[in-house]
Amino acid sequence: MPRVRLLPQDESFEAPAGAALGDLLFSHGVEQPCGGRGRCRGCRVQVVAGALAPGDDDRASFSAVELAQGWRLGCRARVDADLTVALGRWSSPVLADDTPLVLEPRDGLGIAIDLGSTTLVAQLVDRANGQVLGVRTALNPQARRGADIMTRIDHAMHGGAAELTALVRAELGRLVGELLAAHPGTPRLVTVAGNSVMHHLFAGVDLAPLSTPPYEPEQSGEVALDGGALGWPGCAGCPVVALPCLGGFVGGDILAGLLATGMGQDPRPSALIDLGTNGEIAVSDGTRMVCASTAAGPAFEGAAISCGMRAATGAVSTVRVDGDGLAVTVLGGGAARGVCGSGLIDACAAARRLGWLAGTGRIKREDRLIPLAPGVALTQGDVRQVQLAKGAVAAGFDLLLRRLGLRAQDLGRVWLAGAFGNAIDRASAHAVGLLPLPPERVTPAGNTALLGARLALSHDDHAYAALRARCTHIALKQDEAFEDAYLEGMAFP
Repeated sequence: MPRVRLLPQDESFEAPAGAALGDLLFSHGVEQPCGGRGRCRGCRVQVVAGALAPGDDDRASFSAVELAQGWRLGCRARVDADLTVALGRWSSPVLADDTPLVLEPRDGLGIAIDLGSTTLVAQLVDRANGQVLGVRTALNPQARRGADIMTRIDHAMHGGAAELTALVRAELGRLVGELLAAHPGTPRLVTVAGNSVMHHLFAGVDLAPLSTPPYEPEQSGEVALDGGALGWPGCAGCPVVALPCLGGFVGGDILAGLLATGMGQDPRPSALIDLGTNGEIAVSDGTRMVCASTAAGPAFEGAAISCGMRAATGAVSTVRVDGDGLAVTVLGGGAARGVCGSGLIDACAAARRLGWLAGTGRIKREDRLIPLAPGVALTQGDVRQVQLAKGAVAAGFDLLLRRLGLRAQDLGRVWLAGAFGNAIDRASAHAVGLLPLPPERVTPAGNTALLGARLALSHDDHAYAALRARCTHIALKQDEAFEDAYLEGMAFP
């Protein structure tokens, strides 16, 4: 069998002749944001030794110089002989948040799961005191069929729903089995928090209503499965509860976030924003709550950007003004391979300070590039992707505030959730108009989906149902003011 060697971690394994390289590399961190269609270059690898002839997709994606340097699309290649490739190991920080929580004491063990589009986190919890006994994390194997949720919906609608459901159930079962092997016992309850698409795919609910307007799920409520029926080790008879969605693409992860931040008990106006491919926002005036989702697109996660990548080895993660140029930080040290979401926001903010970027988003430099590092630069198209993403979030935030008769300055606190929300520089986010509040009013909240799922382990009486009933979902695209707010939000302050 051919032998594949991965650098820089120097790992080797055998592979059947003709095996798809993308499938082999996925668990080692090579992203396939477009679902393996050869469109995004997110899976690119560099051949260091061995033979891997370029195909038509490679020639369409790389210049002659890049092809000569050994760059190939991992998702389109097959292994026919011994091969050595260089890649950056996936290292996006999984927020396995073990912040102490006050739980209503219950008997036995519980397992809280954050069912993310990119990452999965499972915590084993002692329900008597809320102590986290163990944590397991993994990449969501569904990402092999696309990094963003719309790509997965498309795959599901073309006969792949059962496959996506089986993939994530099996991987979560593996994590649960590892937890219980390290800390033997029988869990009394498992709670799962995920966005609407993840909720549907995990629970086996039809995704068709989310694939066409008005994008409202037919089944958005709590779904309870039996751990034994799922085939999860040690979980026979244990209820596995997928927390209910709030409406549209606002899922149980935001319900969990409302629990984790205590917004339901806070009499002050406040907001929760989960930034990702699908930006989810909830705003409270202290009594009423409204929520909405915005199609921010994949820019915040590095996809749809010419040199974009996730927060992995080689990613430019921070950018600052240094004299009349820019200085960057690269994750893992070494040469920059691309830029992740936090570096993208920093770069636009710094370019504005240097006068390289107009308020309209036009790059004013003669070369029409924002250079970050050798071989890594933002193009005009990249800046437009940032504008589209931040415009969607800013418009959604603005319209929810209007629904409650609030202004941004009325908010006592804005909570930022998710890996990207916790990684971005709040001053940069304010400078580019992504967040309308000064940095000191914005609080990174950790992994609120996981924290809320852990809190729900003590809610055998489903007290979170009352919180859900207070939150009204708003379909933003049906609001006549959305288009104007979106266009306004695209400009840089």
